[in-house]
Amino acid sequence: MRKIAFVPVALLAVGLSLAGCGSTASSDASKPSATATPSSSSTSATPADAAVTKTGSFTGLNEKKVAGSAKVTGTELVLSGFSSDEGPDLHVYLTKGTDEAAVAAGMRIDAVAYDKAMQTFALKNVDLSQYTDVVIHCDKAKAVFGAAALS
Repeated sequence: MRKIAFVPVALLAVGLSLAGCGSTASSDASKPSATATPSSSSTSATPADAAVTKTGSFTGLNEKKVAGSAKVTGTELVLSGFSSDEGPDLHVYLTKGTDEAAVAAGMRIDAVAYDKAMQTFALKNVDLSQYTDVVIHCDKAKAVFGAAALS
């Protein structure tokens, strides 16, 4: 009997978490990026990393809308034609997959604006062979909004 009562409570908790990435406009800009900073200029990278370019097109996940394209080199990540459902704590990650475990193991780049079509983020010495996806993630609700598979 206890297991049956737990299911509605768990569903309510998940629903409330996802509501955290609803249509509020607040943002937690105080969280620093550990690995990259938004910029239109490049930072140092090995020549081999700088020469490699991977691209992909975004698709929405988990009933969220994300569109546009991603272009990644060893020195920068460029989002173009980008748009996403609004969320208060959206970040862009380089990952190997699109689930929560992949995001946790991936590289957090920085906060991303849901309504800015062109965004550029400087990267430092990124080995692109370690990543297969660019993921848009709501850190507050621990929810993947969308991803671009890189090729």
